[in-house]
Amino acid sequence: MNRRNFAEWLNTFRDSINGYDYYTDFRKVYDNARKFRDEINTLNLLLGAEDIEEEFKRIITKYPDCLKAIPILLAVRGHEIYCQDEDTAINYRFDKMSQTPEQYAYFMHETGLFDLLQHNVIRSLQDYVTGVEAGMDSNSRKNRGGHQMEELVASYLNKTGIKYSREVTTRDIRLSVDLPPDFAPNKRWDFAVTTPRNIYVIETNFYTSGGSKLNETARSYKMLAEEARYINGFVFIWITDGLGWLSAKHNLEETFNVLETLYNIADMEQGIFTLL
Repeated sequence: MNRRNFAEWLNTFRDSINGYDYYTDFRKVYDNARKFRDEINTLNLLLGAEDIEEEFKRIITKYPDCLKAIPILLAVRGHEIYCQDEDTAINYRFDKMSQTPEQYAYFMHETGLFDLLQHNVIRSLQDYVTGVEAGMDSNSRKNRGGHQMEELVASYLNKTGIKYSREVTTRDIRLSVDLPPDFAPNKRWDFAVTTPRNIYVIETNFYTSGGSKLNETARSYKMLAEEARYINGFVFIWITDGLGWLSAKHNLEETFNVLETLYNIADMEQGIFTLL
């Protein structure tokens, strides 16, 4: 049974694992900003234009592909933008000229884009779009954060030189281990390490904030731990961390008491993988 002190172990949890590349993926930002470079450079002609509406209609009539760059000026991905007012409702298309130049000009006026372009609020549309892309990329932080713990665990596995597989299903493991028929039938494990004696499956997560999901996770993994202890050649490892667990520490402690292979980042720093 686990002889470690839960309170001392919990006290080593981290408040963040954000790496330098977590905040903004500039390579992605620059790539996205270049997608409509030619169209954006043509629309630069509108900056400070005196009769911006007529100049805009002239440009999109002669170069209709410039329409493709308009959604990103409003921080919108895709080719359709729905707008309505007290007079009408229009689903504007920007992948091709589906409305009249006058309707597109009305869109530019009502959304404030004409005002933005005409009154020298910006000096370069390319710089402006790069800024928009940087702002939109910040919305991807949650998705990046979800993978950070997996990448951190992988880095510690790599340091030990251990060979491992990722995204391994229970069906895959059944080829090597005699599992009960109803054991985690649809489970996809984050990592699997095969040694001459055992198959180690590893689940990872990191929680910066609390919530009901943490209690559900702790209870679920407690059940897995209790079932796995009776399976020969199969070892379940759970690596978790984050101060979000402070709001669900009682459920986590219950799992801690039945799962000897429940670890955190500090445990990885102490070389737990060298024991596999």
